[in-house]
Amino acid sequence: MEFVHESVFDASVEALFAFHERADVFELLMPPWETVRNVQPAASLEVGAVARLEQRVGPIWIEIVAEHVAYEKNALFVDEMRKGPFAAWRHEHRFEEHPDGCRLVDAITYAPPLGFLGRLAAPLAVVPRLRKMFVHRHRVTAEALAS
Repeated sequence: MEFVHESVFDASVEALFAFHERADVFELLMPPWETVRNVQPAASLEVGAVARLEQRVGPIWIEIVAEHVAYEKNALFVDEMRKGPFAAWRHEHRFEEHPDGCRLVDAITYAPPLGFLGRLAAPLAVVPRLRKMFVHRHRVTAEALAS
């Protein structure tokens, strides 16, 4: 399954990419309604960097491990879930020149848990949550770039 969210920012590709390289970017971009702990931040966006998170799902905490698998400065970085609630998760962050500044494309390819039932429930359970999260993330990004 795929989810894509994109926005155009009044900024250069370099400025937008640099924002994503900030040490505090995870905390800035995580919506306040998500209960997530950043146990081990990734040291960088480059290939091989690993992040360890814990996310509360109901009464339990689930460990999430994500590894950066592709990196091209000012163009893209990609992380894949190695451990977590989804059967598969690949998040591409693409940075593209645009006449009005820069376009950020967040493209997520995922397989929800629970096989067929998860795929059946995804349009109601996963997609609205992702949409809400990425609207928040892109709004925060625009505000940070404007300041």
